[in-house]
Amino acid sequence: MSEHIDGSAPRRIFVDKQSPQAFQAMVKASEAVSATATEAGVDRTTVELINLRVSQLNGCAFCLDLHTRRALRAGESAQRLAVLTAWRDTGLFTPSERAALALAEATTDVTDSAAQEAAYETARRVLTEDQISAVIWVAITIGAFNRVSVMSRHPVEAPRKTPAAM
Repeated sequence: MSEHIDGSAPRRIFVDKQSPQAFQAMVKASEAVSATATEAGVDRTTVELINLRVSQLNGCAFCLDLHTRRALRAGESAQRLAVLTAWRDTGLFTPSERAALALAEATTDVTDSAAQEAAYETARRVLTEDQISAVIWVAITIGAFNRVSVMSRHPVEAPRKTPAAM
């Protein structure tokens, strides 16, 4: 990789800006997936937990920042967000949330067929077919956005300080 004179890496192309029509198609698909999740009865906090867990697995700092803020606005607790990477080791998540998280992980790592089968069987016990489909679509969609942000190296910036916050 080439470097700038100051030693920093060159800025990557923001593929969402370079190809706005393709990105807008992704946004429209994301809106349809969100509506599908709502219609299936997958609540907003569960959707945000899925978005966060998949973003953790994919190492997408931009999406982690964005969806942490969205989860908090949706009523998610800081405690549950703090332990999300170890969700299996806590009693903080409901059976439905646990099934959704396992299914999202299995959707993200398509190389582990045993994990896919186990996740799918667990999901069938606690989620409807519409909810299973919605969870898979949410995981697929955030995974695509993760790739856009990771490949573009979208920056995570500190919040702006407002006069009221000073």
